[in-house]
Amino acid sequence: MRQAWLLLAFVISVCAGWLSWRAASSSASGPEPAKPLIEKQPVAFATRLFDPANPPSDMPPLGQGEEAECDSSFISDANVGGRMRKIDSTNATVTVAQVSVSLQLKITIWVPYGAAQQVMEHEQGHRRISEHYYASADQLAAEIAASYSGRRIAISGSDLDAEARNALAELSKEITAEYNRRLNPDPAQRRFDDLTDHNRNDRDAQEAVAQAIQETM
Repeated sequence: MRQAWLLLAFVISVCAGWLSWRAASSSASGPEPAKPLIEKQPVAFATRLFDPANPPSDMPPLGQGEEAECDSSFISDANVGGRMRKIDSTNATVTVAQVSVSLQLKITIWVPYGAAQQVMEHEQGHRRISEHYYASADQLAAEIAASYSGRRIAISGSDLDAEARNALAELSKEITAEYNRRLNPDPAQRRFDDLTDHNRNDRDAQEAVAQAIQETM
């Protein structure tokens, strides 16, 4: 029995309303970029019981040999705002003025009716690993977002407004991709399954969680 987790499912959005600009000489300096805004929502957890002979349609499919699973979804919504400074009619620079990131973790443990306590303890182990990584996710997001604050990008084209929006959208994608890469609880989850032999041995789940995290951090 092993966890099936949806790792780092990200939604990327750019608030067009944040995009502003003013006519000025290219040598003028604008205000300092704002501190990144990180909104971290509480973990949303649920336990769902199911009939193995008739699983619900919204349940992720079990892998071969699996009896239960823990489905963890890490969600991040990054918004990047900037100021555009026109150089001429087809050239400008865009400066990142604000980065905000909204974080969420949704966990659902799926167990069959009448499952043994050991089955639930194993899936709770997967849950604890996900929550361990999420505990410091806001610090990670703030560090990544801060590295983009004040960044300047040269743009050119006949529609500078559209080019500016596209540039900010690309930065949002970069931020979420970096968050994805650095958060990654996947190695710890796999190590936990190795240590417990997918819940087929008598290894204590809590001890296995601690070892898996220590070995993969």
